[in-house]
Amino acid sequence: MDVRAVADLSPDARRAFFDRDAGIDAVRGDVADIVDRVREEGDAAVREFAESFDGVTVGNLDITDEAARAHAELDDADDPVLEAVREAAANVRTFHEKQRPSDWRETVDGRVLGRRFRPIDRAGVYVPGGAAAYPSSALMGVIPAVVAGVDHVAVTTPPADEPNPVTLAAIHEAGADAVYQIGGAQAIAALAYGTETVTTAQKIVGPGNKWVTAAKAIVQGDAEIDFLAGPSEVLVLADGTADPAFVAAELVAQAEHDPNASVVAVTDDADLAEAVAAAVETQTAARDREETIRAALDNEASGVLRARSMSEAVLFAEEYAAEHLSIVAADDEALLDRITNAGSVFLGPHSPVAAGDYAAGPNHVLPTNGGAKRYGGLSVDTFLRSSTVQRLDRDALADLSETITTLAEAEGLEAHAESVRRRFD
Repeated sequence: MDVRAVADLSPDARRAFFDRDAGIDAVRGDVADIVDRVREEGDAAVREFAESFDGVTVGNLDITDEAARAHAELDDADDPVLEAVREAAANVRTFHEKQRPSDWRETVDGRVLGRRFRPIDRAGVYVPGGAAAYPSSALMGVIPAVVAGVDHVAVTTPPADEPNPVTLAAIHEAGADAVYQIGGAQAIAALAYGTETVTTAQKIVGPGNKWVTAAKAIVQGDAEIDFLAGPSEVLVLADGTADPAFVAAELVAQAEHDPNASVVAVTDDADLAEAVAAAVETQTAARDREETIRAALDNEASGVLRARSMSEAVLFAEEYAAEHLSIVAADDEALLDRITNAGSVFLGPHSPVAAGDYAAGPNHVLPTNGGAKRYGGLSVDTFLRSSTVQRLDRDALADLSETITTLAEAEGLEAHAESVRRRFD
């Protein structure tokens, strides 16, 4: 990777860093056709797309029992992977249980005011997979919904001739109520509109490729979604105290996700910048997914950047609004205080992003493409609705009556004002 100065970036280079894109426009038309067919034809369309896109002939779409069996078989075999899934699930569950809000009521001048929280009834979670294993995505999607108290949590995951038992076991461990072997855009459509087999979901969450993301964009409105996520990204904010090998490892780790991943390191230390660039090259050559990593490193939104000061580095990080922000600096807490735009923050040299990806507890379903400027990651709140409560006694209404009637008449809503006056006639 070449080292570039933040101050020397051209307008086009800055746009490449800051105007990242999920890439869904190119497939939106095709995805709309898939969504329409699933909406109209249900299970038949889903099975046809499984044959076409996944190369799998699907019989029973509902594999809830198969997930339970996979869990039991790993348990009987004392498989260490299941133990890892259980430990990660426990940490994720504990973290999300702390997010549950409490109902409250308070009396103010005779007015009893409050707020209460209730879960949605049905949630759908997309878990990437097929022949690959993504148990962490199962935990991150299902557990917050279960903790929130959602009545029915359904999971869709791509079909395979032999579905990955670890992913299925993780879905079961997380507490899903139903599991369907459906992938891609057709899975999102099935969750949004239902089929003969799949129950509709009020909200659909979870990461996926651009086909999945485009489908979420299309069904939004008929079903709520978490957000539109693009390829993975990380920004490392580092000063001269950082170990260049650790910084490089963060960049390489996120780069192996996707050729379109965005990986950035920003530092005010010229020597560190050069050392990180060299370490990235060394580490990449030793990785199994070298081709994918190199493609991501060549991405216009990836690079090692040298700032004139840590203040300039912080300003760059704020504008970038990273999905994952790693801060490795002598006074990382002071830098954190200056950051408002980040999906998840990792402080210090021993907090790799991989810890959050798998087992630390916080959720790894996070906003990308600058979305952290507007919203946060997946949480218990994602699956909750709130309503307000108010009770006024006669004196409290009397105290407010002139204010209410004056404002109502100013808006031309005379019946509103009369609804208050009538109570005192």
